[in-house]
Amino acid sequence: MRMSTKGRFAVNALIDLALREPAGPVALAAICARQQISLSYLEQLFSRLRRHGLVESTRGPGGGYTLGRSAGEITVADIVIAVDEPLPDAAAEDRDDGVSRDLWQRLNAIMLEHMAAITLKSLVDEQIADGVTVEAKPLRRAISARPPVAPLRTTVPNSVFALARSLAR
Repeated sequence: MRMSTKGRFAVNALIDLALREPAGPVALAAICARQQISLSYLEQLFSRLRRHGLVESTRGPGGGYTLGRSAGEITVADIVIAVDEPLPDAAAEDRDDGVSRDLWQRLNAIMLEHMAAITLKSLVDEQIADGVTVEAKPLRRAISARPPVAPLRTTVPNSVFALARSLAR
């Protein structure tokens, strides 16, 4: 078990998703902006996470991603296994002699056991304890955050003829 860049990005993205999920589905574009990850790369990661049942997608306006299971049921090991392709054992055997292969297999087992003990909920709770602030509503690109401007009502005449009528009174 190795912790690759894919694994780190996936864990960070799911923490971001879990923090904001109570407000509804979270758009990948919003995660990209906060995590500084390219949208195409994040789409690839979420495709793998969806195949493993860790996230669910909602299409259409107001759509995005939600967790496929509760945050307490998802472990770091689940996330890393979903996005990282395992190395074939035959390739590892060709590179290593018996002694170092056994060492790496034991280290991988210990690392996997440790990652399996860390839940997404515990990581989210740590973020909240550290003072991470979460916006009340997710930002959407197509919806303006400002209310529409009310039309301006004036009592000034809007033409020369209306001005003449107002002066004649």
